[in-house]
Amino acid sequence: MDEIEKERIAALPSQILVTTICHPMEYAKVLIQLGYEPLAPRRSTTLFGRPAMILPNVFQYIKYIKASDGFFGCYRGLSARMLGLIAASQLTSKVIVAVGIDLPEINDPPNIVTDDEPKVEDYIKLGRRDMIMQTVAVVIAHPFHVVSVRMMASFIGKEEHYSSLLGAIVSIYKDDGILGFLHGLIPKVLGDLTCLAVTGVLAYYVNKYFVKTKDLRYYTIPLLTFITSTITYPMVVVSTCMAVAGSSLKAGNPPAMPNYPSWQVCWRDLMRNKQHKRGSSLIFRYYIAPISAFQ
Repeated sequence: MDEIEKERIAALPSQILVTTICHPMEYAKVLIQLGYEPLAPRRSTTLFGRPAMILPNVFQYIKYIKASDGFFGCYRGLSARMLGLIAASQLTSKVIVAVGIDLPEINDPPNIVTDDEPKVEDYIKLGRRDMIMQTVAVVIAHPFHVVSVRMMASFIGKEEHYSSLLGAIVSIYKDDGILGFLHGLIPKVLGDLTCLAVTGVLAYYVNKYFVKTKDLRYYTIPLLTFITSTITYPMVVVSTCMAVAGSSLKAGNPPAMPNYPSWQVCWRDLMRNKQHKRGSSLIFRYYIAPISAFQ
């Protein structure tokens, strides 16, 4: 585990920097995923010239947040995200060892980026390692994710008790008990595991039949991960909604959000209303009126 821990520690500063720089965009994206649209759509046209109602892009959304809460208000929820990032980075390998999971691939991962014929067993081993590590990392970071999402969601109803990290933690415990920190975990894990599994299968066949050289195979998995993540993106929206649903926040209750007894109900409602991809596009955002929307 030593080499992996060293790599994680070395990568952490750059991850923190990128997370900090991009947080205002992530903040706006979370509010969009929750269905909050404070700025009215305007008449415009699509790229193909068809009439459409277009919503403000992410930069206009950030400008709105800044006008309301100031510059530092654009970083609401960042502290919890940082803690989750640090916890997952430092504890994932330790937890895997502590719970007794036999994962030899963690120290000696198969090398699938070669000029040789791809071996299906190598892809299975690497997929097993990545899926176990991703599951553990998500479970470790998710309580901090819930705290962060609820802090950001408090912008909608201006709830003061969610304005600080400690206040948010106390409020979540009062609202839902210890299980409140796991709201939205299942769709998040399912989405991530589906993305990893589909990417692994596609990478094997693409490298076997289409990409024959090592230099090009470096780009296979990143490209396929990007494509697959767009397919599993609705699970991210469901997870975000379930992190807030039923809480004391205005954003998690009618009329802002229907009462979702389970993530499956949330999934079906979003699909029915064609809201399951909201936030996937941050520049070209077209308005689709849901059956149950923010008033």
